[in-house]
Amino acid sequence: MNVKHCALRMGAALAVVGMLCMSVLVSGCDQPAEAPRSGFAGLGADAAAFAQVERGRPLRFPADHGPHDGYRIEWWYVTANLKDASGKDWGAQWTLFRSALRPGADVAGFGSPNVWMGHAGLTSPTGHRYAETLARGGIGQAGVTAAPFRAWIDDWQLETAGGRDIDRLAMQATGKDFAYRLQLSTHRPLVLHGDGGYSEKSGLGQASYYYSQPFYTVNGDIDVDGKKIAVTGTAWLDREWSSQPLAATQQGWDWFSLHLDSGAKLMLFQVRQTDGAPYRAGTWIAAEGTLHALRGEQIQLEPLASTRQDTGRKVPTQWRVRVADMNVDVTAEAIQPRAWMATSFPYWEGPVRLTAGKGGAPAGRGYLEMTGY
Repeated sequence: MNVKHCALRMGAALAVVGMLCMSVLVSGCDQPAEAPRSGFAGLGADAAAFAQVERGRPLRFPADHGPHDGYRIEWWYVTANLKDASGKDWGAQWTLFRSALRPGADVAGFGSPNVWMGHAGLTSPTGHRYAETLARGGIGQAGVTAAPFRAWIDDWQLETAGGRDIDRLAMQATGKDFAYRLQLSTHRPLVLHGDGGYSEKSGLGQASYYYSQPFYTVNGDIDVDGKKIAVTGTAWLDREWSSQPLAATQQGWDWFSLHLDSGAKLMLFQVRQTDGAPYRAGTWIAAEGTLHALRGEQIQLEPLASTRQDTGRKVPTQWRVRVADMNVDVTAEAIQPRAWMATSFPYWEGPVRLTAGKGGAPAGRGYLEMTGY
C-alpha cells in the first residue's frame, strides 16, 4: 500500500473519529451530546469562540462560493427534480458539509480543524437510495475552491462546467447501487435570502448567511442497479454558513424549496421550538426574479399525513403550504414517503409533488427536508 493511499485511509478514519468527538458538531471531545439543550445536531450549542454572523455584511462572489474559515458549519447543497422518458419522477440530492472542530484557519496536513461529510441521495416512487462519505481536512481528500468553483469529497464532484461563476455545473456521485451524472445550467442571478443574505433562524439572534440558485435546468443520466436512464428537470442550489444557526431550544426544521408551475419559486422553512410556536421565514421569487422576503405570520405550514420510517419514526410526508399574500395554497406530498437518510446525523429528504384545489390539479414540484424527528 503506497503512502498516499495510507494517508487517505487514515484521513477517512480520523474523519469518523472527529465526527464522533464533535458530540454532534460541537467543538471538542470533552463535552457530552446534549441534544435537548443544543438543538438538532448540536447546532444550537454555544459558538462564541467562532466567527459570528452579522447583519449588513455584503455577500461577495465568487469568493463566497468557497469555504469560510472561522465559521463552525457550512454546506453546499443541491436538490434536483427529474423525470425520465417514461415520465417517472426522480429526485437527486448532493451535499457537502464542512464542520470545524475548533476555531482557526484551515492548514495543510492533519492540523486542519475541518471535517468534511458528503451525502448523496436518489429517490423515486419505488425506492430511496443514499450514501455517506467522510473525510479529514488538510490532506486533499475533500474541499472547495471558489474560482474556478469546485467542491469534492473522494470522487464526488460539483464543479464548474465551463461557464462563468456557477451558472454551469457538473454534478456526480456514486453510491453502493446508484450513481448520477448531471449537468446544471442557468442564466439567472443568485437569490439572497432574508436581509441581503442575512437569514434569521430564531427570535433570539441566531442566523446564517444564505443564498441560492433556484433556476437551474438539468439534463444527464442516472444509474440504478447497473441500468443507465436519461433524465431532465430542474435543480436548486443552497449555500449556508454560520457558527450557531439554531437556538438551544430549537429541535429541528422543516424546509421547502418549491418550483411552481407559474414559474415562481418559493423557499420556506420553520424551525420547531421545544418551548413555543415555530420560527418561520421564507422567500418568494417571482417568475421574472423579483424577491420578496416572507415573515412568519405570512406563512402557514400544516402537516396532513405522516409515514412511519424503517427506523420506526413517524415523519410528516404530506403538508398544506399557504402564503395568502402570494396566492399560494398547495399540498406538498412526497413522491416516496420513506426517504429517510440514516446517516451520521439522520434526517428525511426527498422530492415532493405540488397540487392545488379540490381536484388536486398539478401545481409544481420541489424538495422537502425535515430534521429532528
